[in-house]
Amino acid sequence: MLDPLNKTFHALADPTRRAILDRLSHGPMPVTSLSHPFKMALPSFMKHLSVLEAAGLIKTRKEGRKRWCALSLDGVGEGVE
Repeated sequence: MLDPLNKTFHALADPTRRAILDRLSHGPMPVTSLSHPFKMALPSFMKHLSVLEAAGLIKTRKEGRKRWCALSLDGVGEGVE
């Protein structure tokens, strides 16, 4: 299992995940809207979100039938002394 700092760097290593974080820097978005500009199937996109959430860089919540994503700074600085 990766330590928190490695999880953060692993999540940031992928350009798609960095683009997701950039889009979320403008505010929370539903997954369907967030995934719109990316040319991939929804299950593949959800894997990217899982990596970001495991690293503590985003949080997701379900509201009705929509899943929303928002930036989270929980993963930033973890593992750094």
